[in-house]
Amino acid sequence: MLHPYFPQHGDESYGVDHYDLTLDYRLASNRIDAVARLLVTPVEPLDRLTLDLGVFRVAQVLVGGERLPHTHRDGKLRITPGRSLLPGEPVTVEVRYSGTPRPVRSHWGGLGWEELTDGALVASQPTGAPSWFPCNDRPGDKATYRISVTAAAAYQVVANGRLVSKRRAASGTTWVYEQDEPMAAYLASIQIGRYQRAELPGPVPQHLAYPARLATRVKHDFGRQAQMLAAFTERFGPYPFDAYTVVVVDDELEIPIEAQGVSVFGVNHVEGRRRYERLVAHELAHQWYGNSLTLADWRDIWLHEGFAAYAEWLWSEDSGADSADEHARRWHRRLATMPQDLVLTDPGPDRIFDDRVYKRGALTLHALRRTLGDAAFFPMLRDWTTAHRHGVVTTAEFRAHVQRYATRPLDTFLWTWLHDRRLPLLP
Repeated sequence: MLHPYFPQHGDESYGVDHYDLTLDYRLASNRIDAVARLLVTPVEPLDRLTLDLGVFRVAQVLVGGERLPHTHRDGKLRITPGRSLLPGEPVTVEVRYSGTPRPVRSHWGGLGWEELTDGALVASQPTGAPSWFPCNDRPGDKATYRISVTAAAAYQVVANGRLVSKRRAASGTTWVYEQDEPMAAYLASIQIGRYQRAELPGPVPQHLAYPARLATRVKHDFGRQAQMLAAFTERFGPYPFDAYTVVVVDDELEIPIEAQGVSVFGVNHVEGRRRYERLVAHELAHQWYGNSLTLADWRDIWLHEGFAAYAEWLWSEDSGADSADEHARRWHRRLATMPQDLVLTDPGPDRIFDDRVYKRGALTLHALRRTLGDAAFFPMLRDWTTAHRHGVVTTAEFRAHVQRYATRPLDTFLWTWLHDRRLPLLP
């Protein structure tokens, strides 16, 4: 049994195989009317099914087509089936709900559905998914999705996966996306705005959605993304999804937002000088590390952020700027001056986004690269992403995987970098 950082979210007694979400969104009032259909498979006998869901009015709950009693408070929708749900037997759960989506409160402020000046976005990491749909809000429970959103015709809607239909009616335009690769609930995303669209060349389709007035700056600042994707494909293995979409919203964001197959940047990240190109690299790398390979437990956040931070250094090296070694030495000096009170693989729930997690994670990978040598290190990375493609990963699995590429035992090396508080010396 995992010991999650966010025990009020998620339930290990069942898994969700598929989400079918249908939302009618009215921007003027920031209101949704929605139907969520979940294909749920119990892993143990269940006399009650509990879903995570924010502050909505739940009109009806059906399980296997039967209308059932439920309670909804404190972010939990509790359903009492007419009979015990049996392990391994899938059942369809339908929830009809409506109301104003409100961000989920957290240490980092509101998470999930957020109104923009003219539109809306979803930024759920780590616990914001219940702000807009009922779910099993734990990262290790990955499912396929169908997401249908109806919004005013003047707005573009971007969601995860393939756009399979777009229908215009008097009530607005309905956009339907299908995400065929399994996805954690926190990575499910909807972006709504007055966007212009463009395409980039590359090994997979790359879509841009942005305010029309920013066209020149956006096309410049993301102009090397195709080369970046090609470089990462060589370093990390094949890009794990059918396409990649970048959305630039017409509001400032503190940091870019990661979703599966999608990254979201603020207007402040687009200046026409590629000043934030490292963030372009970081968010792209998350498609491998975070979205295809997703942590089982938030304690292992370094498996996402450390790898994405190291991808920034690799892109710098590949693009002719500072080498990864120069970045590593510079950051090692900085981290050595900071408090030595953080365990990379268990930073604490309030510090999963501490910059030391990102940079020490990247340093761990660089130290490993110097220890194994490039001839073993990069095949190790490619094999890691291949072996766990669209799966769930842990630090213990990574340690075992790494050892297969070493010519000597690395137990002490890996322990000091991953589990000791004090920063080790670079090899």
